[in-house]
Amino acid sequence: MSQVLAIAGGGALGALLRYWASTAVYAMAGRGFPYGTLAVNVLGSLLMGFLYIWLLERSLEGAAVRAFLLIGLLGAFTTFSTFSIETLMLVEGGQYLRALINTLASVVLCIGAASVGVMLARQL
Repeated sequence: MSQVLAIAGGGALGALLRYWASTAVYAMAGRGFPYGTLAVNVLGSLLMGFLYIWLLERSLEGAAVRAFLLIGLLGAFTTFSTFSIETLMLVEGGQYLRALINTLASVVLCIGAASVGVMLARQL
């Protein structure tokens, strides 16, 4: 039961952090492209790569802490469903190049960020 509560708490915090971070990015970059979603997905991927290694290979933290951070917080912080609908809206709006750029940038940057997080954690 403690893992379920940890996931719920992490999810609530992650959702708020996603809202604040993406709102800040949109305020700086505008809404012509889904910059906010891309930014939180890249940051979330970096943190997921780092924390996955740190918590599972190097830490004595319990399952509830791992569930809070990896499943709850980062699961709610990253926004694949938002990415999907924003990309679909670009397609439906005839903005095919922007949809393609968003798809490629999200996949390449997020996998790259997760890789950097893993490498950073393994070097510590």
